[in-house]
Amino acid sequence: MDVRVEFEYDRTKPTSIEAYAQKLVGKSFRQIMDEDDAMLREEGTSYGESDVGEQKRNKGNLGQIIEECFFHYSCNSDARADFPEAGVELKVTPYRMNKNGSLVAKERLILTMIDYMTVVHESFENSHFWNKSKLILLVYYLYLQEAKFNLDYKIGYARLFTPPEQDLKIIKHDYEIIVSKIRAGKAHELSEGDTLYLGAAPKAATSADRRKQPYSDELAKPRAFAFKNSYMTYVLNNYIIPGKETYEPIISDSIVDSFEDYVVDTIDALAGYSVDDLCVRFNIDVSRKPKNLEAMIAYRILGIKGNHAAEFEKANIVVKTIRIGSNDKIKESMSFPAFKFKELVEEQWEDSTFGNYLRETRFLFVVYKFDQDDTLRLKGAQFWNIPYEDLEQDVRHMWERTVQVLKEGLVVEKKNGINHNNFPKASENRVSHVRPHAQNAKDTNELPDGRQYPKQCFWLNNTYILEQIDKRLR
Repeated sequence: MDVRVEFEYDRTKPTSIEAYAQKLVGKSFRQIMDEDDAMLREEGTSYGESDVGEQKRNKGNLGQIIEECFFHYSCNSDARADFPEAGVELKVTPYRMNKNGSLVAKERLILTMIDYMTVVHESFENSHFWNKSKLILLVYYLYLQEAKFNLDYKIGYARLFTPPEQDLKIIKHDYEIIVSKIRAGKAHELSEGDTLYLGAAPKAATSADRRKQPYSDELAKPRAFAFKNSYMTYVLNNYIIPGKETYEPIISDSIVDSFEDYVVDTIDALAGYSVDDLCVRFNIDVSRKPKNLEAMIAYRILGIKGNHAAEFEKANIVVKTIRIGSNDKIKESMSFPAFKFKELVEEQWEDSTFGNYLRETRFLFVVYKFDQDDTLRLKGAQFWNIPYEDLEQDVRHMWERTVQVLKEGLVVEKKNGINHNNFPKASENRVSHVRPHAQNAKDTNELPDGRQYPKQCFWLNNTYILEQIDKRLR
C-alpha cells in the first residue's frame, strides 16, 4: 500500500531535522511506535517484540523505528545520507550510566563498511566514508541491562554533530593510516589500535567471514569505519550534553600537523632530565610520594594540570610509564585489570575482553632509565599498539591456554610452602602470561568449579616490553 506522509520538518534543512528530533527526547521506542499514525513500516515488522534473546541481537530495529515511525521515510540501503537533501546521516546509538553516575558510550559507532577494492582509490574529502559522516544526527538512547525489551529503552539526546576542526585533523590522519595499510596489502593486519579516533572495526556475521583485498592474496576480515567507543563517550559528554566541562586539551589550536609527533617531540625535548629536576621544574609535590609520579610528570610536560588529556580520552590512549634499569633490563612486567574466572570461560577469543582491549587501545610509553649513579632520568616517549601477529598468535595462545586450564580445573600444588598453579607462565610464552593481581590471599574470585582462588590478571612480559621500546629510548 502506498502511504503518503506529510513531513513535519523540512528535509532540506539540517536545523529543521534536528529541531524535529528533539521530540524524541524522553520517549521510549515503544512510545514512538504507539504515537505513529503514518504506519510506514514493512509488513510483518515487529521491531523487537520477539523473545529477549532475539530482539537483543537485532539492534538495527531501533534505528528502523526512528526512521519509519518518527521521520516517516522507508529504511533502505541507499549509499547516500539518510536525509540526502540536507546531507544528514542518522545514527542511533546507546549509552549507559556507570555506578558513579558518569555517562559512557556503550559501543563504537559504525559509520560505513570499508570496501577494500574501492577505498584505495578515494581521497578523504571525496570518500564514501566522509560523505556519510560529515554531518550526523546522533540519537543517543540509555541502555539498561535490566530492561526486558529494547523497546523500553528511552532516548536521552538528539543532536546534530560534525567533528570539530581539531578532531577532524586527527580523523583524517586516522583514515589515511587505514587506507595506506590496505594499499600496502595488509588489510588483514588492520587493528583499531593503529589509530586514534577513527577505527577499522571488525564487522562480520561470523568469525570465518573474509573478503578480498586489492594488493594481497590474503583474505581479510570485513571491517567498517567507526568512531571508537572512547571518542563517542567524549562526544556525548562534551559536544552533546550541554554545559559539561571538558578535559584539558594538549593542543589548543590546529596548527600541528601530527598530534602523535607533537606529543613525542614535546616529551623528548626534556630527555636527560632527572625525575627530581622535573618535579622542581613543574612544581610537583613529592612529599606524599604519589604512585603515578612518572605519569604525572608526563602530563605536566604536555601542559596538562590534571591526569586527563582531552585527546587521550577521545582516542583511548593509555599512558604507561616504563623504568629501565642501569643494567638495560626492565624489572616489572605490565599488568592489566584482573579478570573473573567464570566470565572468562564464557568468552570467545574474537570478542574477548582482553583481546579487544589490546586491539582497541593505543599506548603512550613514557620511558625512564636509571643511570650508573642510580638516578632515574627521562629518556623520552613513543606511541605503541600491539603488533597483529603478536596478538593473534602469542597472546591468543596464552589466552586459550588460560581458558582451557579453567575449564579442565585449575591445578594447585604446594611446593616449599608456596602455592603453584598451571596458568601460563612468562617462560612459556614470548609475549604474555598470567599471575596474581590480588591485594592479599583473601582477595579472591570464584573458579568455575566453585573454589575460591586469588585474583589473576594478564601481563605482558617485561622482556617483551623491552623488545618493543625504540632503540633510541633504551
